[in-house]
Parts: sequence; structure tokens; C-alpha cells
Amino acid sequence: MNRREMIKAAGSAAAMSVLGIPLFAKDKPDKEFKKRKILVIGAHPDDPETGAGGTMCLLTAAGHEVVCVYLTRGEAGIPGKTHAEAAAIRVKEAEAACKVTGARHIFMDQIDGNTEINLQRYKEMRELIDSEKPDIVLTHWPIDGHRDHAICGSLVVDAWRRLDRYFELYYFEVMSGTQTQMFHPTDWVDIGSVRDQKYKACYCHVSQNLEDLMRDWHDPMERFRGIECRCFAAEAFAHHTAPVSLV
Repeated sequence: MNRREMIKAAGSAAAMSVLGIPLFAKDKPDKEFKKRKILVIGAHPDDPETGAGGTMCLLTAAGHEVVCVYLTRGEAGIPGKTHAEAAAIRVKEAEAACKVTGARHIFMDQIDGNTEINLQRYKEMRELIDSEKPDIVLTHWPIDGHRDHAICGSLVVDAWRRLDRYFELYYFEVMSGTQTQMFHPTDWVDIGSVRDQKYKACYCHVSQNLEDLMRDWHDPMERFRGIECRCFAAEAFAHHTAPVSLV
């Protein structure tokens, strides 16, 4: 839903579409309903949930397939724990979060804090995305202050180009201003009806103490995006559109 559409829909209980995907109830037969697949690709466990958790909840509730792809297992994310110990904890947390959002999960094999961008890593991301055949991919804004986030976004946008842009690509934001930099949304999703569910999923990541992060960063960010599109709270996305061919 773009800004104009969101403003027009202001005051309604829920938008009729999310990022161009119709939100028909999955238990309501409708000839126009077409199940879509959406990949949400984040650098660490908790990134998909914090950046696009509300949107994921709306889409799964409507009967669409959502897949959370985690580039790493968060190996460096728990002080005092070895990489193996931290990964085991954070994988379980991500699995619990996916149960809340209704998403399926996939873990790639890069290492938290030591992610790479090279020909082999480009190939891995391209092959994973193509094996899933998504209609839409959501991922990190490539201009991000966190190196893992920036690398994740760059790997995905390269796959999009190499795969002839057959899926729609959108970027999400996390902690804009300190992590996501110079973010200019094109689309907004009203998450007011599922905000509690989103936060429940985020709080599954117990090891990350997300209560403080959500209160200090994501709550103000969601409120601000809501002001932009005249609702209580929203997640914002930047649509990476393909250039018009001049040939």
C-alpha cells in the first residue's frame, strides 16, 4: 500500500492490501484470492521480527506463506557465551518467534559479526531465493550502520538483479538513525491490529533484552511512520523498482 492508498484507508480496521498483496481472510473463499510467498531475510535472529513483524503477522493471518530467512544464527549475540552456545539459544528463540508470526524459518550458515560478501556468498543467496520462488522479498536497507545488515541487503539486491528481478523487492528499517541510514519509504503498512502480536514475537528473543530496544527505538519509529500515513503505528518499506529499459 503506497502513501496515497494508506491515507485513503485511514480509519479502517485493516488495509485491504499489504505491499500490493490482497488481505482476504484465509477461511473465506474468494475467487480473487491467490496465495503469495514472501521471504523476509534478516542478518540475525530478531531482525525480521523487529523490522517487519507486523507485516508478517498480517500476511500469515490472510493465508499467505511467509518465510523468515536468517543469514546467521546470532553466534556473537550473547556476551559470555561461545558461538555454539549462543547459536543454540538464539535458534530456539527464532523458532519460538516464528510460531507467533506463523512464519516458516530457514537458517543460512554465515557467522554473526563475521559475515562475508564474495562470489560464493552471492551464489548462496541467489540459489536460496530462487529455490523458494518468492513473490516478494523483504530485507535490510543496504545503507545500514551494522555491517551484517548492510551485507545481507547487498547480497539480496544482487540476487534480485541476477534473477532478472522476477520478485518484488522491498527494504525494511531497524533502529533508523543509528542503524538504518537515510531511509526513504515508499510504502507503509498499518500494524495497529497486530502490534501486540509483533511485540510478542520480538520478545521471544529473550537473550537480546528487546524490551528496551523496542521501547527506545521501534516504538517511536512505528509511531512516527503511523503519523506519516495517519494511523496509530506502521512499518515502512522502500520499494526497489526496476529501472525502465531504454532498449
